[in-house]
Amino acid sequence: MSSHLHIIQEILTHRLSPQDVERILSHLAESEPDRYAAAVADVLGHVASLLEISNRLLDNLLLMMIRISTQLVDAERGTLFLIDTENKELFSRVMEGETTAEIRFPLDQGIAGAVVASGEPIVLADPYRDPRFNQAIDRQTGFQTRNILALPIRNEQTGRVIGVLEVLNKRRGAFTPADVAALQTITAQAATALLNAQNFEQVQQARENECRLLEVTAAISSELKLKPLLEKIMESVSLILNCDRSTLFLYDEKRNELWSQVALGLGGQEIRFPANRGIAGESFTTGQTINIPDAYADPRFNPEIDKKTGYRTRNILCMPVVNRHGKAIGVTQVLNKRDGAFTRLDEKKLRTFSGQAAIAIENAKLFDEVLSMKNYNESILQSLSNGVISVNALRRIEKANLAALRTFGYEADQMVGKYADLFFAGDNHWIVDSLRRVIATNEPDMFYEAEIVNRKNERVAINLAIAPLRDAQNQPVGGLLVFEDLTKEKRLKGTLARYMTKEVADQLMNSEAELGGQMKELTVLFSDIRDFTTISEKLGPQETVAMLNEYFTLMVDIVFHHGGILDKFIGDAMLAVFGAPFSSGEDADRAVTTAIEMMRALRRFNADRQARGLEPIAIGAGINTDVVLVGNIGSLKRMDYTVIGDGVNLASRLEGANKFYGTHILISEKTYRSLKFRYHTREVDLLRVKGKKEPAKIYEVLDHYDRESFPELEEVLRLHAEALDLYRRREWAKAEARFREVARLRPDDGLARVYLDRCAQFKIEPPPIGWDGVWTATSKS
Repeated sequence: MSSHLHIIQEILTHRLSPQDVERILSHLAESEPDRYAAAVADVLGHVASLLEISNRLLDNLLLMMIRISTQLVDAERGTLFLIDTENKELFSRVMEGETTAEIRFPLDQGIAGAVVASGEPIVLADPYRDPRFNQAIDRQTGFQTRNILALPIRNEQTGRVIGVLEVLNKRRGAFTPADVAALQTITAQAATALLNAQNFEQVQQARENECRLLEVTAAISSELKLKPLLEKIMESVSLILNCDRSTLFLYDEKRNELWSQVALGLGGQEIRFPANRGIAGESFTTGQTINIPDAYADPRFNPEIDKKTGYRTRNILCMPVVNRHGKAIGVTQVLNKRDGAFTRLDEKKLRTFSGQAAIAIENAKLFDEVLSMKNYNESILQSLSNGVISVNALRRIEKANLAALRTFGYEADQMVGKYADLFFAGDNHWIVDSLRRVIATNEPDMFYEAEIVNRKNERVAINLAIAPLRDAQNQPVGGLLVFEDLTKEKRLKGTLARYMTKEVADQLMNSEAELGGQMKELTVLFSDIRDFTTISEKLGPQETVAMLNEYFTLMVDIVFHHGGILDKFIGDAMLAVFGAPFSSGEDADRAVTTAIEMMRALRRFNADRQARGLEPIAIGAGINTDVVLVGNIGSLKRMDYTVIGDGVNLASRLEGANKFYGTHILISEKTYRSLKFRYHTREVDLLRVKGKKEPAKIYEVLDHYDRESFPELEEVLRLHAEALDLYRRREWAKAEARFREVARLRPDDGLARVYLDRCAQFKIEPPPIGWDGVWTATSKS
């Protein structure tokens, strides 16, 4: 034993090279030639018992076992595979200069896999005839395998196979049963040492991994800013997995993209691509880990990126980053492990680290959101048109936005930090009284059209809301004051009241007035005074203006009464709109009712004028419902709330058509079909107005007449409908007879006269075949 101490010490404390192993084995062979195998077994046994003092043992044992085995059976090469039970793989270590590379393959493959499965030695005199032999390795290395001896390495206590010893190419002859027996003696002695060494290495590695993971977890947990955090995570991943490059892609849910500003080894530019594209996209969408040992052999890999960057991608490991709710929030992609391909252990390391990283990422995101929300709320506070002041539980002013400062006429440093009891003094002290009550009772307070006195001693009209502020335990922490300056509103209300009802003005003021408009369905009423030029010449300027003022005052009141807006006066004409800025749901009815009452009011107006010896006037009204442009139109300095479009033009054409047909109120088919209530109407014509290709069906509204002024109304409507039907069927004589009955019942019916003239003309010169009954107007009025 004493002669072997220096050998055991060297094995346990140094990293042995192949030359060191040869030297040790030669020494044993020379010093004890008769019991060489027993001496080797003795050394291995003592090594196993002294395992805990070495961290180089497994590599040394593997190397020694291979050298001993090949010498004992006179073979050219040997390999010792150990079983990785967790990953269900066989692995071996290969010396490459100063580093050690691992060879790994599935537990059920190759000759070694067959030995594990059967638990028995396998001797192959001609491996190329055995389908289990992988010939590709010989082709890649140029080595010619002539024969193989492979036998299991067993745990003596349990009998479980823990590895496979494989030797190749016996130099003289074939492998014999004696070779099998000799190697079984060696492996029996070495099994315990190998198993203990493997377990020791795993424990050491687990400790190292835990320490390293603890260090990097502590580092990332202390970082709350997202970009520095991502940089730390990538540095940690590269350190833990010993790889060249790493990238963390986060998921942008709104754009369904994966993105990153942190790609370790690739600079800091932002990278974005669809969340289902590429290897990273596949890992993210499927939730699966993707481990590619040879990137160029995988069809999913795009080599064009390597061509552009000059980088050579050897292997790839991709894994989704999953939060505590099981939802993927990103994917980690690492490239080029420095000592071979990524293993199952690497996957486990990355999975463990990703769990910690996911928590840190979500915390950083939450911090970013809170910070953004704080800045956002601050921006909102400052941009509000209403004044906002917050006070703490001691009623000290904590914040005041720009609008509040403007309302009171102070700078921020003259208001913020002051106590409300002192700041709101004199005429403004009622605010403090309310604030005390609100904080004490937890009940809000409201003041409408109240007054404060600003720094310039000017009285300012405001609406004021005071609300209590409470913490999560419902304890009072202060109050919030919200001011609405009514100075401009009062001036604007006075102006709007001249154009629309108070209710509509209030609604309009609650919306923002800005240059521009929107397409909206409205009902437009256009009215005009008949023969105004002749009337104005007779009356003279002063009496004309007086008459118009009296007439418009009467008519505008009717428009406002029914919720309409006065768009504009155009000389003696008036344009009113129903449904803007807010629809009543009965806009067409309101417009028609307005026109009916205008006609009735006109009779009273004319009766009064005649009583004063003045000439009466006549008006016509045209109503159309259509989608038109409504809004503030003009310039930034001068704008009008008005309507424009073909729908407005048609209302004007209908008003003018009253002169031609001898009617008073004409409405379009769209208005007719929009009416929710019943009226006395009759179809007038299919009219193609000037400037329009499509004809418009138009109707006359007759409800402005009463039984005294139009006793035959129902009979006239019946006869007119029959006459119009005969007219459309080209039965001119029958139609003419019906229209004559209408004219007999109502001699001043202008519409009947129009159709009597047409029937007389068509009897002499009928319209062409295919006539559609449309009448084309040749003038605008």
